[in-house]
Amino acid sequence: MNMKDKVVLITGGGYGIGRQIARAFGEAGAFVIVAARSLEKLESVAAEVKAQGGRARAVALDVTRAEEVEQLIADVSKTQGQLDVLVNNSGIGGPTALARDVSLEEWTQTLEVNLSGAFYCAKYASKVMIDRGQGCIVNIGSVASRIGFAHRTAYAASKWGLLGLSHSLAAELGPYGIRVNAVLPGLVDGERFGGVMANRAKLEQRSKDDVLAGMVAQTPLKRLVSEKEVADAVLYLASDAASGITGQALNVCGGFRMQ
Repeated sequence: MNMKDKVVLITGGGYGIGRQIARAFGEAGAFVIVAARSLEKLESVAAEVKAQGGRARAVALDVTRAEEVEQLIADVSKTQGQLDVLVNNSGIGGPTALARDVSLEEWTQTLEVNLSGAFYCAKYASKVMIDRGQGCIVNIGSVASRIGFAHRTAYAASKWGLLGLSHSLAAELGPYGIRVNAVLPGLVDGERFGGVMANRAKLEQRSKDDVLAGMVAQTPLKRLVSEKEVADAVLYLASDAASGITGQALNVCGGFRMQ
């Protein structure tokens, strides 16, 4: 899975899964661009990639602002001369609440970050890729892309939408040599999932450990998956090893969801 001479843009690359994706592509030889709103965290990730002998650049970006996305893609195309891979990883957990208690602001924000942001990035990145007749987009969804989650309506809706976006883009962009796939993480050991479990425990008036144990019990592997395991799946789908794969969604969830 050699990514030498490839230019990769990773949104939400400041921590968690995004950080591990950046490290994976850096180790594989790619020039890594990490983008998110918090430049301080991004600089730290870029420094990690460089410390491993890789090449990286950190840029501030709000994916909900289409004009910022368009400007960044244009800048990458101009300065690097190409954009080979886009990883749409920016996302938020959204509210943990009954649908009737979710505010309109929470609903809108969740869909703007998790779905509209990915659309904006794909919209402008695909134009650059079409000009070169090649490229790859990997969208980071969730097992919530395929099942309903009580108390997680906004998040699940955004991730179902992201899966539909992935399939539609694959159909549109395939004739131009551009592949589009999704990675659907499940129970991922990390800060974000820990926060979701804490919110669910509070809502259900149970301990966090009890809620987490109940979720893990539903996985055949009986454990959480690591952020690195998710990153490795992304690297595979973006590599030439997956050159015949498009329009697919790969579950990385320890078997929590089998399809």
